[in-house]
Parts: sequence; C-alpha cells; structure tokens
Amino acid sequence: MAKRISLREFQESLVRRLADAQSAPRRDLLGLTAGGDQWLVDLGDAGEILPVPPLATVPLAKAWFRGLANVRGTLFGVIDLSTFCGGALTPLTGSARLVLIGARHGANCALLVSSTVGLRSPEDFEPDNTSESPHAWVPRQVRDLHGRRWKHIDVPRLLADNTFLEAGIV
Repeated sequence: MAKRISLREFQESLVRRLADAQSAPRRDLLGLTAGGDQWLVDLGDAGEILPVPPLATVPLAKAWFRGLANVRGTLFGVIDLSTFCGGALTPLTGSARLVLIGARHGANCALLVSSTVGLRSPEDFEPDNTSESPHAWVPRQVRDLHGRRWKHIDVPRLLADNTFLEAGIV
C-alpha cells in the first residue's frame, strides 16, 4: 500500500527537489565511444538510446550504412559511426547501442556506437586546438580532465553532409 503524505509535505519535497536540480551541474552532452574515439552529442539532438534491434540489410549500400531498424513501427537508417569515419565495423553485440538522432531535425537516423558513456557537463572539458577537425560536422574537439580527446558532433551538419547522405554504392 502506498505511503500517504499530506499536500504540504508533497509541496515542500517538490520545492527541495527543484532547488537541488537548479544547483546541480548541467549535464547536457551525451558521451559515446565508436571506433576507439570518444564523441559528444548535444543531449537535445540525441533522442532515445537503445540496444541494437535486428537490422534489415539494404542491398547496394556502403558498408557504414548497416541497414534499417524498426523502432516501434518507425524505420531508422542505421549508420555505423566507426565505419563512417574509416574505422572497423562495430559488433552488434555487447554494449553496442543505437542513438536515435535527427528526429528533432526531421530525419529518422540512428548512430551505431560501441557504447554510451553517460552524460557530461560542458564544464568537464577544455578546448583542444592542437589538431585540425577531421570532418566539417565536428566543429570542435575538447579534452577532459584526464587528457582524453573528445570530438563534438554537430548533428544538423552531419545530417546535411553530402557523404552522409550518399549511402548508396554508385
């Protein structure tokens, strides 16, 4: 049986939780690993994160286009981030995940990554200007407190990238 509390206790509890939430550090970046690299995606651009469902292969598609995933009746094109960047194929088992991106931008697209590493705060990073960005859709690279390099994905730029849009073999 559920514990009963008074309206006053509930309101006081709610006020405390809201105050705690406002004072907590912002965590608006999602950390990913793919192809041995660390990646960051703005939380607003990352939709759902889910284990890899069965994928329907697409004939005459490039190797990085791993197929189509049916997520509750909606088809998502699955792009292997590691392979897209010139790395090895990501195994579809273990900690591999699909990160649904693009729904906010009108595109049903999912990134296949080796794993997700949780939410990160922008304050956890400092700019890394030591190397040039490898892709137009990676506007900046940063380093965390342990010196690891992270590449920040600009999802709208990625979704508009000509290479990303041309998944078919010509």
